[in-house]
Amino acid sequence: MSHGTDEASGPDSQGLSCPSAQPDMDGARVFGVITGTPDAPRIAYLKREAVVTRAVMAKLGPVQPTQVFRFAARCEEARCAHFDGERCMLAQRIVAKLNPVVDAVPPCLIRPTCRWYAEQGADACYRCPQVVTMIPRANDRLNEAALPTGAERRAAGDAGD
Repeated sequence: MSHGTDEASGPDSQGLSCPSAQPDMDGARVFGVITGTPDAPRIAYLKREAVVTRAVMAKLGPVQPTQVFRFAARCEEARCAHFDGERCMLAQRIVAKLNPVVDAVPPCLIRPTCRWYAEQGADACYRCPQVVTMIPRANDRLNEAALPTGAERRAAGDAGD
């Protein structure tokens, strides 16, 4: 399902955001704060843009920024193990393998540019609040959805090296 273009990697996809970015990616920005428990994390979505500087991240001490914040950045497409050349397979796996955790689409600052929303529509949004970058070991379904298959890694040019 596409909600912005006929082809997710076509010309209209330029500038799509990855809602599962790392804090060191170009243009990374915080769009949510991780709440809940380690076994059942949830994202509290920010209502407005927030700047999280390196100084703020340094104050986290030994805690990784991805254990506190959810980041978005420009989708890296072919440089990402989850991208198959046309679509984000992570978004596809999240919709296929995770149950919805909300009944309504949560307010989200990045939805207008979100690759997951562009490709999977509201189905991704119903599952998004449970997605964290640093996956708790006890959450087998989230781990299963997060890990690219061998075929996906090969398609992205990462044969598992």
